[in-house]
Amino acid sequence: MSAFGCMYFQDPSFLAYQRRLESKYQSSNIKTLFDVKRIPKETQLRDILDEIPTHQFTDIFSDLFERLRRHNHLKQFELLSGVYLCSIDGTQHHSSKQVNCEHCLHKQHRNGSITYSHSVLQGAIMHPSQRQVIPLMPEMIRNEDGHKKQDCETNAAKRFIGQLRATHPRLRLMICGDGLFSHQPMIEEALAQGMHFLYVAKPDDHTYMMEWIAAYKDIPSVEFKDEKGRTHRYQWQNQVPLHGGEKAITVNYLAYQLINSKKKVTYKNSWVTDVEVTQDNIEQLVSGGRCRWKIENECFNTLKNQGYHITHNFGHGKKHLSDNMYILTLLAFYFHQIFELTDGMYQACRERYGSKAHMWENFRVTVRFLLFDDWEGLMENLLSDPDITEESYYRP
Repeated sequence: MSAFGCMYFQDPSFLAYQRRLESKYQSSNIKTLFDVKRIPKETQLRDILDEIPTHQFTDIFSDLFERLRRHNHLKQFELLSGVYLCSIDGTQHHSSKQVNCEHCLHKQHRNGSITYSHSVLQGAIMHPSQRQVIPLMPEMIRNEDGHKKQDCETNAAKRFIGQLRATHPRLRLMICGDGLFSHQPMIEEALAQGMHFLYVAKPDDHTYMMEWIAAYKDIPSVEFKDEKGRTHRYQWQNQVPLHGGEKAITVNYLAYQLINSKKKVTYKNSWVTDVEVTQDNIEQLVSGGRCRWKIENECFNTLKNQGYHITHNFGHGKKHLSDNMYILTLLAFYFHQIFELTDGMYQACRERYGSKAHMWENFRVTVRFLLFDDWEGLMENLLSDPDITEESYYRP
Protein backbone atom coordinates (compact mmCIF):
# COMPACT_ATOMS: atom_id res chain seq x y z
CA MET A 1 0.00 0.00 0.00
CA SER A 2 2.94 2.33 0.59
CA ALA A 3 4.07 1.90 -3.01
CA PHE A 4 0.50 2.27 -4.22
CA GLY A 5 0.25 5.56 -2.30
CA CYS A 6 3.23 6.92 -4.25
CA MET A 7 1.58 5.93 -7.51
CA TYR A 8 -1.84 7.18 -6.45
CA PHE A 9 -0.57 10.71 -5.84
CA GLN A 10 1.91 10.47 -8.75
CA ASP A 11 4.69 11.43 -6.35
CA PRO A 12 7.96 9.45 -6.06
CA SER A 13 8.77 11.51 -2.92
CA PHE A 14 5.44 10.79 -1.20
CA LEU A 15 6.86 8.53 1.53
CA ALA A 16 9.64 10.97 2.42
CA TYR A 17 7.08 13.70 3.09
CA GLN A 18 4.95 11.29 5.12
CA ARG A 19 7.93 10.57 7.38
CA ARG A 20 8.16 14.30 8.07
CA LEU A 21 4.49 14.38 9.05
CA GLU A 22 5.06 11.31 11.21
CA SER A 23 7.89 12.96 13.11
CA LYS A 24 5.83 16.11 13.68
CA TYR A 25 2.33 14.71 14.37
CA GLN A 26 3.01 11.02 15.17
CA SER A 27 0.75 10.24 12.23
CA SER A 28 0.73 10.59 8.45
CA ASN A 29 -1.56 10.45 5.44
CA ILE A 30 -0.13 7.09 4.42
CA LYS A 31 -1.54 5.80 7.73
CA THR A 32 -4.90 7.57 7.72
CA LEU A 33 -5.69 7.26 4.01
CA PHE A 34 -4.05 3.92 3.14
CA ASP A 35 -4.10 2.15 6.53
CA VAL A 36 -0.32 1.61 6.56
CA LYS A 37 0.82 0.98 10.14
CA ARG A 38 4.53 1.63 9.62
CA ILE A 39 6.15 3.51 6.76
CA PRO A 40 8.71 1.15 5.20
CA LYS A 41 12.14 2.18 4.08
CA GLU A 42 12.70 2.24 0.32
CA THR A 43 15.02 -0.77 0.32
CA GLN A 44 12.57 -2.80 2.39
CA LEU A 45 9.72 -1.81 0.09
CA ARG A 46 11.62 -2.84 -3.02
CA ASP A 47 12.74 -6.16 -1.51
CA ILE A 48 9.17 -7.11 -0.59
CA LEU A 49 7.72 -6.16 -3.98
CA ASP A 50 10.46 -8.05 -5.80
CA GLU A 51 9.30 -11.32 -4.24
CA ILE A 52 5.58 -11.00 -5.08
CA PRO A 53 4.61 -12.86 -8.29
CA THR A 54 2.88 -10.36 -10.55
CA HIS A 55 -0.07 -12.63 -11.30
CA GLN A 56 -1.20 -12.24 -7.68
CA PHE A 57 -2.59 -8.81 -8.60
CA THR A 58 -5.11 -10.37 -11.01
CA ASP A 59 -7.92 -10.62 -8.45
CA ILE A 60 -7.70 -6.89 -7.69
CA PHE A 61 -8.39 -5.99 -11.31
CA SER A 62 -11.24 -8.49 -11.64
CA ASP A 63 -12.81 -7.38 -8.34
CA LEU A 64 -12.83 -3.72 -9.40
CA PHE A 65 -14.28 -4.68 -12.78
CA GLU A 66 -17.06 -6.75 -11.20
CA ARG A 67 -18.00 -3.90 -8.86
CA LEU A 68 -18.34 -1.56 -11.83
CA ARG A 69 -20.41 -4.14 -13.71
CA ARG A 70 -22.74 -4.90 -10.79
CA HIS A 71 -23.52 -1.21 -10.34
CA ASN A 72 -24.21 -0.76 -14.08
CA HIS A 73 -21.29 1.59 -14.70
CA LEU A 74 -20.15 -0.55 -17.65
CA LYS A 75 -23.42 -0.46 -19.61
CA GLN A 76 -22.23 2.69 -21.38
CA PHE A 77 -19.16 0.79 -22.64
CA GLU A 78 -21.12 -1.73 -24.75
CA LEU A 79 -20.05 -1.38 -28.40
CA LEU A 80 -22.74 -3.76 -29.66
CA SER A 81 -25.64 -5.04 -27.59
CA GLY A 82 -24.07 -6.81 -24.61
CA VAL A 83 -20.59 -6.81 -26.20
CA TYR A 84 -17.58 -4.94 -24.79
CA LEU A 85 -14.64 -3.83 -26.90
CA CYS A 86 -11.26 -4.81 -25.44
CA SER A 87 -8.37 -3.13 -27.22
CA ILE A 88 -4.93 -4.73 -26.82
CA ASP A 89 -1.46 -3.43 -27.53
CA GLY A 90 2.09 -3.80 -26.28
CA THR A 91 4.16 -1.14 -24.55
CA GLN A 92 7.59 -0.90 -22.94
CA HIS A 93 7.97 0.36 -19.37
CA HIS A 94 11.69 -0.21 -18.76
CA SER A 95 14.69 0.26 -21.04
CA SER A 96 18.36 0.42 -20.11
CA LYS A 97 21.79 -0.51 -21.39
CA GLN A 98 23.00 -1.30 -17.85
CA VAL A 99 20.12 -2.15 -15.49
CA ASN A 100 18.81 -5.65 -16.20
CA CYS A 101 17.67 -8.97 -14.78
CA GLU A 102 17.35 -12.48 -16.15
CA HIS A 103 13.75 -11.79 -17.17
CA CYS A 104 14.60 -8.77 -19.34
CA LEU A 105 14.06 -8.85 -23.07
CA HIS A 106 17.29 -7.96 -24.81
CA LYS A 107 18.26 -6.53 -28.17
CA GLN A 108 21.82 -6.59 -29.43
CA HIS A 109 22.86 -3.69 -31.66
CA ARG A 110 25.37 -3.65 -34.50
CA ASN A 111 27.94 -1.85 -32.36
CA GLY A 112 27.82 -4.70 -29.86
CA SER A 113 25.81 -2.90 -27.18
CA ILE A 114 22.71 -4.48 -25.66
CA THR A 115 19.45 -2.80 -24.67
CA TYR A 116 17.50 -4.49 -21.88
CA SER A 117 13.77 -3.93 -21.51
CA HIS A 118 10.51 -4.95 -19.87
CA SER A 119 7.24 -4.80 -21.81
CA VAL A 120 3.60 -5.71 -21.28
CA LEU A 121 0.64 -6.68 -23.41
CA GLN A 122 -2.07 -4.37 -22.07
CA GLY A 123 -5.80 -4.63 -22.59
CA ALA A 124 -8.50 -2.10 -21.77
CA ILE A 125 -12.26 -1.88 -22.16
CA MET A 126 -13.17 1.23 -24.14
CA HIS A 127 -15.92 2.86 -26.16
CA PRO A 128 -15.78 5.51 -28.92
CA SER A 129 -17.93 7.96 -26.94
CA GLN A 130 -16.35 7.37 -23.50
CA ARG A 131 -13.39 9.44 -22.31
CA GLN A 132 -12.44 6.87 -19.68
CA VAL A 133 -10.90 3.46 -20.32
CA ILE A 134 -11.07 0.43 -18.02
CA PRO A 135 -7.64 -1.26 -17.82
CA LEU A 136 -7.49 -5.02 -17.37
CA MET A 137 -4.79 -7.15 -15.81
CA PRO A 138 -1.93 -7.09 -18.35
CA GLU A 139 0.23 -9.96 -19.52
CA MET A 140 3.95 -9.48 -18.92
CA ILE A 141 6.27 -9.93 -21.89
CA ARG A 142 9.33 -11.39 -20.20
CA ASN A 143 11.83 -14.18 -20.57
CA GLU A 144 11.40 -17.20 -18.31
CA ASP A 145 13.80 -19.93 -17.24
CA GLY A 146 14.07 -22.82 -19.67
CA HIS A 147 12.78 -20.90 -22.70
CA LYS A 148 15.27 -20.64 -25.56
CA LYS A 149 13.29 -18.05 -27.54
CA GLN A 150 12.51 -14.59 -26.24
CA ASP A 151 8.94 -13.83 -25.31
CA CYS A 152 7.02 -11.65 -27.77
CA GLU A 153 3.86 -9.59 -28.10
CA THR A 154 1.95 -12.23 -30.06
CA ASN A 155 2.56 -14.99 -27.51
CA ALA A 156 1.69 -12.60 -24.69
CA ALA A 157 -1.55 -11.71 -26.49
CA LYS A 158 -2.54 -15.38 -26.65
CA ARG A 159 -1.89 -15.77 -22.93
CA PHE A 160 -3.78 -12.54 -22.21
CA ILE A 161 -6.87 -13.70 -24.11
CA GLY A 162 -6.84 -17.07 -22.32
CA GLN A 163 -6.48 -15.44 -18.91
CA LEU A 164 -9.15 -12.88 -19.72
CA ARG A 165 -11.65 -15.63 -20.49
CA ALA A 166 -10.69 -17.56 -17.35
CA THR A 167 -11.20 -14.42 -15.24
CA HIS A 168 -14.47 -13.37 -16.92
CA PRO A 169 -16.00 -16.63 -18.22
CA ARG A 170 -19.39 -15.16 -19.18
CA LEU A 171 -18.38 -11.70 -20.38
CA ARG A 172 -19.10 -11.05 -24.07
CA LEU A 173 -15.99 -9.48 -25.56
CA MET A 174 -14.61 -8.24 -28.86
CA ILE A 175 -10.81 -8.16 -29.04
CA CYS A 176 -9.52 -5.18 -31.02
CA GLY A 177 -5.91 -5.01 -32.18
CA ASP A 178 -3.55 -3.71 -34.84
CA GLY A 179 -2.27 -5.46 -37.96
CA LEU A 180 0.05 -7.69 -35.93
CA PHE A 181 -2.97 -9.73 -34.86
CA SER A 182 -4.95 -10.02 -38.14
CA HIS A 183 -3.51 -13.43 -38.93
CA GLN A 184 -5.09 -16.84 -38.55
CA PRO A 185 -3.47 -17.98 -35.27
CA MET A 186 -4.60 -14.88 -33.37
CA ILE A 187 -8.05 -14.97 -34.97
CA GLU A 188 -8.48 -18.62 -34.02
CA GLU A 189 -7.31 -17.86 -30.48
CA ALA A 190 -10.05 -15.27 -30.00
CA LEU A 191 -12.71 -17.54 -31.50
CA ALA A 192 -11.57 -20.51 -29.39
CA GLN A 193 -12.18 -18.42 -26.28
CA GLY A 194 -15.68 -17.48 -27.44
CA MET A 195 -14.74 -13.90 -28.28
CA HIS A 196 -15.33 -11.71 -31.31
CA PHE A 197 -12.40 -9.99 -32.99
CA LEU A 198 -11.84 -6.71 -34.82
CA TYR A 199 -8.29 -6.49 -36.17
CA VAL A 200 -6.69 -3.94 -38.46
CA ALA A 201 -6.09 -5.51 -41.89
CA LYS A 202 -3.67 -3.51 -44.03
CA PRO A 203 -4.08 -4.24 -47.76
CA ASP A 204 -0.33 -4.83 -48.22
CA ASP A 205 -0.44 -7.53 -45.55
CA HIS A 206 -3.41 -9.31 -47.11
CA THR A 207 -2.86 -9.22 -50.87
CA TYR A 208 -4.76 -12.47 -51.54
CA MET A 209 -7.82 -11.27 -49.63
CA MET A 210 -7.72 -7.89 -51.40
CA GLU A 211 -7.49 -9.58 -54.81
CA TRP A 212 -10.49 -11.72 -53.87
CA ILE A 213 -12.50 -8.63 -52.90
CA ALA A 214 -11.41 -6.79 -56.06
CA ALA A 215 -12.87 -9.62 -58.14
CA TYR A 216 -16.40 -8.62 -57.10
CA LYS A 217 -18.10 -6.30 -59.56
CA ASP A 218 -19.48 -4.33 -56.66
CA ILE A 219 -19.38 -4.57 -52.88
CA PRO A 220 -21.83 -3.10 -50.35
CA SER A 221 -21.14 0.51 -49.45
CA VAL A 222 -22.71 3.54 -47.82
CA GLU A 223 -21.59 7.13 -47.41
CA PHE A 224 -22.84 10.41 -45.97
CA LYS A 225 -21.68 13.98 -45.45
CA ASP A 226 -21.38 15.56 -42.01
CA GLU A 227 -21.97 19.18 -40.98
CA LYS A 228 -18.36 20.04 -41.85
CA GLY A 229 -18.78 18.91 -45.44
CA ARG A 230 -16.68 15.78 -44.93
CA THR A 231 -17.66 12.52 -46.60
CA HIS A 232 -17.68 9.31 -44.55
CA ARG A 233 -17.41 6.32 -46.88
CA TYR A 234 -17.95 2.74 -45.67
CA GLN A 235 -17.46 -0.49 -47.63
CA TRP A 236 -17.66 -4.13 -46.60
CA GLN A 237 -17.75 -7.69 -47.85
CA ASN A 238 -18.66 -10.74 -45.78
CA GLN A 239 -17.23 -14.25 -46.04
CA VAL A 240 -13.88 -13.72 -47.76
CA PRO A 241 -10.79 -15.92 -47.27
CA LEU A 242 -8.06 -14.39 -45.10
CA HIS A 243 -5.30 -15.90 -47.24
CA GLY A 244 -4.72 -18.39 -50.05
CA GLY A 245 -3.81 -21.37 -47.89
CA GLU A 246 -5.69 -24.66 -47.90
CA LYS A 247 -7.24 -24.12 -44.46
CA ALA A 248 -7.81 -20.39 -44.74
CA ILE A 249 -10.35 -19.01 -42.33
CA THR A 250 -13.12 -16.81 -43.73
CA VAL A 251 -13.57 -13.33 -42.31
CA ASN A 252 -15.75 -10.28 -42.85
CA TYR A 253 -13.94 -7.27 -44.30
CA LEU A 254 -14.79 -3.60 -43.69
CA ALA A 255 -13.11 -0.38 -44.81
CA TYR A 256 -13.55 3.31 -44.09
CA GLN A 257 -12.43 6.58 -45.69
CA LEU A 258 -12.79 10.13 -44.40
CA ILE A 259 -12.74 12.66 -47.25
CA ASN A 260 -12.59 16.40 -46.66
CA SER A 261 -14.47 19.09 -48.60
CA LYS A 262 -11.54 19.33 -51.05
CA LYS A 263 -11.94 15.65 -51.99
CA LYS A 264 -8.74 14.68 -50.16
CA VAL A 265 -8.70 11.43 -48.18
CA THR A 266 -7.55 12.46 -44.69
CA TYR A 267 -7.98 9.06 -43.03
CA LYS A 268 -8.49 5.50 -44.16
CA ASN A 269 -8.31 2.09 -42.57
CA SER A 270 -9.63 -1.43 -42.93
CA TRP A 271 -10.36 -4.30 -40.58
CA VAL A 272 -11.46 -7.93 -40.45
CA THR A 273 -14.01 -9.33 -38.01
CA ASP A 274 -16.15 -12.40 -37.38
CA VAL A 275 -19.28 -10.26 -36.87
CA GLU A 276 -21.52 -10.13 -39.94
CA VAL A 277 -21.22 -6.60 -41.30
CA THR A 278 -24.43 -4.88 -42.35
CA GLN A 279 -25.63 -1.39 -43.14
CA ASP A 280 -27.02 -1.28 -39.61
CA ASN A 281 -23.76 -1.97 -37.75
CA ILE A 282 -20.99 -0.80 -40.11
CA GLU A 283 -20.67 2.65 -38.51
CA GLN A 284 -20.47 1.23 -34.99
CA LEU A 285 -17.86 -1.36 -36.00
CA VAL A 286 -15.72 1.28 -37.71
CA SER A 287 -16.04 3.53 -34.65
CA GLY A 288 -14.86 0.62 -32.52
CA GLY A 289 -11.91 -0.02 -34.81
CA ARG A 290 -10.97 3.65 -34.86
CA CYS A 291 -11.10 4.00 -31.07
CA ARG A 292 -8.24 1.49 -30.74
CA TRP A 293 -5.95 4.54 -30.50
CA LYS A 294 -7.40 5.18 -27.03
CA ILE A 295 -5.19 2.48 -25.54
CA GLU A 296 -2.18 4.41 -26.81
CA ASN A 297 -3.40 7.94 -26.06
CA GLU A 298 -5.69 7.54 -23.04
CA CYS A 299 -3.73 4.73 -21.40
CA PHE A 300 -0.04 4.51 -22.40
CA ASN A 301 0.48 8.21 -23.14
CA THR A 302 -1.22 9.18 -19.88
CA LEU A 303 0.91 6.73 -17.89
CA LYS A 304 4.15 7.85 -19.54
CA ASN A 305 3.69 11.59 -20.00
CA GLN A 306 0.98 12.88 -17.67
CA GLY A 307 2.41 12.44 -14.20
CA TYR A 308 2.30 8.71 -13.51
CA HIS A 309 6.08 8.26 -13.97
CA ILE A 310 5.64 4.81 -15.48
CA THR A 311 9.14 4.82 -16.99
CA HIS A 312 10.72 6.17 -13.77
CA ASN A 313 13.26 3.74 -12.33
CA PHE A 314 11.81 2.98 -8.89
CA GLY A 315 14.15 0.00 -8.74
CA HIS A 316 14.57 -3.01 -11.00
CA GLY A 317 15.03 -6.01 -8.74
CA LYS A 318 15.88 -9.56 -9.73
CA LYS A 319 12.42 -11.13 -10.01
CA HIS A 320 9.22 -9.09 -10.15
CA LEU A 321 9.94 -5.55 -8.92
CA SER A 322 9.98 -3.80 -12.30
CA ASP A 323 6.75 -5.43 -13.44
CA ASN A 324 5.05 -4.88 -10.08
CA MET A 325 5.82 -1.16 -10.12
CA TYR A 326 4.09 -1.00 -13.51
CA ILE A 327 1.11 -2.87 -12.05
CA LEU A 328 0.82 -0.51 -9.07
CA THR A 329 0.98 2.50 -11.37
CA LEU A 330 -1.71 0.97 -13.57
CA LEU A 331 -3.89 0.31 -10.52
CA ALA A 332 -3.59 3.95 -9.46
CA PHE A 333 -4.67 4.98 -12.97
CA TYR A 334 -7.54 2.45 -12.74
CA PHE A 335 -8.76 3.99 -9.47
CA HIS A 336 -8.67 7.46 -11.01
CA GLN A 337 -10.68 6.24 -14.00
CA ILE A 338 -13.25 4.71 -11.63
CA PHE A 339 -13.52 7.98 -9.71
CA GLU A 340 -14.08 9.90 -12.94
CA LEU A 341 -16.99 7.56 -13.66
CA THR A 342 -18.52 7.24 -10.20
CA ASP A 343 -17.32 9.72 -7.55
CA GLY A 344 -19.07 13.07 -7.26
CA MET A 345 -16.40 14.76 -5.12
CA TYR A 346 -13.60 13.68 -7.46
CA GLN A 347 -15.61 14.92 -10.43
CA ALA A 348 -16.14 18.24 -8.63
CA CYS A 349 -12.37 18.53 -8.12
CA ARG A 350 -11.79 17.86 -11.82
CA GLU A 351 -14.26 20.60 -12.69
CA ARG A 352 -12.80 23.07 -10.22
CA TYR A 353 -9.13 22.67 -11.12
CA GLY A 354 -9.58 22.24 -14.86
CA SER A 355 -6.60 20.21 -15.98
CA LYS A 356 -5.58 16.95 -14.32
CA ALA A 357 -2.06 18.30 -13.89
CA HIS A 358 -3.30 21.29 -11.87
CA MET A 359 -5.60 19.11 -9.78
CA TRP A 360 -2.87 16.62 -8.89
CA GLU A 361 -0.42 19.41 -8.08
CA ASN A 362 -2.91 20.55 -5.43
CA PHE A 363 -3.42 16.96 -4.22
CA ARG A 364 0.32 16.37 -3.85
CA VAL A 365 1.18 19.58 -2.05
CA THR A 366 -1.82 19.23 0.27
CA VAL A 367 -0.95 15.71 1.47
CA ARG A 368 2.72 16.62 1.82
CA PHE A 369 2.08 19.28 4.45
CA LEU A 370 -1.43 18.78 5.89
CA LEU A 371 -2.72 15.77 7.80
CA PHE A 372 -6.20 14.34 7.12
CA ASP A 373 -8.26 11.80 9.03
CA ASP A 374 -9.99 10.43 5.93
CA TRP A 375 -10.49 10.85 2.18
CA GLU A 376 -13.63 12.92 2.64
CA GLY A 377 -11.69 15.50 4.63
CA LEU A 378 -9.02 15.69 1.96
CA MET A 379 -11.56 16.17 -0.83
CA GLU A 380 -13.52 18.78 1.13
CA ASN A 381 -10.30 20.71 1.72
CA LEU A 382 -9.50 20.74 -1.98
CA LEU A 383 -13.02 21.90 -2.84
CA SER A 384 -13.16 24.67 -0.24
CA ASP A 385 -9.67 26.13 0.20
CA PRO A 386 -7.90 28.46 -2.25
CA ASP A 387 -5.53 26.87 -4.74
CA ILE A 388 -2.53 25.38 -2.97
CA THR A 389 0.81 25.50 -4.74
CA GLU A 390 4.24 24.42 -3.67
CA GLU A 391 5.43 28.03 -3.88
CA SER A 392 2.86 29.13 -1.30
CA TYR A 393 4.39 26.82 1.30
CA TYR A 394 7.94 27.95 0.66
CA ARG A 395 7.23 31.67 0.52
CA PRO A 396 9.71 33.52 2.89
